[in-house]
Amino acid sequence: MDILHLVDRLEELVNSARQVPLTNNIMIDQDRLIDLIDQMRVSIPEEVKKSQKTLNERDKILAQAKEEAERTLMVAREERDKMMLRESIAIAAQNKADQIIANAKQEAEGVKGDADNYVVDVLSQLEEQLDRTLQQARNGIEVLKARRGG
Repeated sequence: MDILHLVDRLEELVNSARQVPLTNNIMIDQDRLIDLIDQMRVSIPEEVKKSQKTLNERDKILAQAKEEAERTLMVAREERDKMMLRESIAIAAQNKADQIIANAKQEAEGVKGDADNYVVDVLSQLEEQLDRTLQQARNGIEVLKARRGG
């Protein structure tokens, strides 16, 4: 039997019920009402049951999809964190390398300055020795000239 037909019969039962005097209440034949309710329960279309099952499956699928999305998001966040860590390590390594290079250049400049100073000192000493040697040679030449011509 069609559910709409049963609803019409229920409405007819209510409309045909006797009213309790001085109230808004009505008296309905209990057996007829229970019989009509039982018929309504039996008449609920299979589609309603199927739609309830579909809704339950939909909720289950949505819950699974949400869970999968959360897992995917968690994995993506972990990958992002790993990439950021690798990037920060690379940046720190580059900064350290730059610092080492700067220190090496500074040290090289210092060594070069020290080497230049050392060379100037050695050449100055050599110049002094050469001047003394040259002076000795001139003195020797003067002595020899004085003995010969003297």
